[in-house]
Amino acid sequence: CDRVHFRPLIRPHTDPSLGHCSYLNTCYSEPTYAQSPSIPAYPGRGKEKAPCRYLHYEVDWDPTDAENEKTKERVAVKGKPHRLEIGLGPPGREATPLPPQWINCDLRKFDYSVLGKFHVIMADPPWDIHMSLPYGTMTDDEMRAMPIPALQDEGLLFLWVTGRAMEVGRECLRVWGYTRVDEVIWVKTNQLQRVIRTGRTGHWLNHTKEHMLVGVKTPSSPSDGPETELKFPKWVNRGVDTDVIVSEVRETSRKPDEVYGLIERMCPGGRKVEIFGRKHNARPGWLTLGNQLGPADQIWEEDLLERVRAK
Repeated sequence: CDRVHFRPLIRPHTDPSLGHCSYLNTCYSEPTYAQSPSIPAYPGRGKEKAPCRYLHYEVDWDPTDAENEKTKERVAVKGKPHRLEIGLGPPGREATPLPPQWINCDLRKFDYSVLGKFHVIMADPPWDIHMSLPYGTMTDDEMRAMPIPALQDEGLLFLWVTGRAMEVGRECLRVWGYTRVDEVIWVKTNQLQRVIRTGRTGHWLNHTKEHMLVGVKTPSSPSDGPETELKFPKWVNRGVDTDVIVSEVRETSRKPDEVYGLIERMCPGGRKVEIFGRKHNARPGWLTLGNQLGPADQIWEEDLLERVRAK
């Protein structure tokens, strides 16, 4: 393997049960740091302190690695070097995203047929989670009746759920024709980077996290049975990000910016729409729909603008 590996430094004073040192290679109590002539003494502290008993690491290297370098070079010439293949998304090319677009509308009555098809849909619905909320909610039947299937023939759906909506959201995915393939967890922190424990949400426990279901929809033929293996869209980049986001809370219902980065890496380019958004959700490359986006719509896609004006 041509990757960098590490091995633990087990010294007489090391206690592996303590786990790894939070400072690792910047730990000023680590003998490796204290004995290094290339690192100057820390101002006001010096370099001589009681050794840190937590676990530290060093690069796992030995002299035989140097002898194998020439062999590796010869192999690299014959074979293709390993790299993480990141696709360019549905367009297959790099392109500058359009400026943010939005349409202010009542999503329960809006004619979704004017929008066309999208590669990515993200929705943060006002679920009725049987709690007092600072906004209006939609019933389960209204959510099931949402015309989400009309917006995609093939693509990804990211659906935010919390509380009892975790079960309702999964049901909606099935009703809309999606297969749930993954789930992202947002761990909420406050300004001090500590987990939220306010007691504002949750019937039994304080909710410190929210969930975002990831669904996939692909074209299928009548011959495809229930046991047909799911085929992901060819343009989806898989295995790039993790399923946990730790980020600070902001305005009511505002989701972390890291979510957009995750989605845009999975699907570079292509058409993206966010449903139930607010002005702070507007983002380059996305169309935002909601009833709190102001009186003036902003549409840059000419064909979309024509269809909206015609309606």
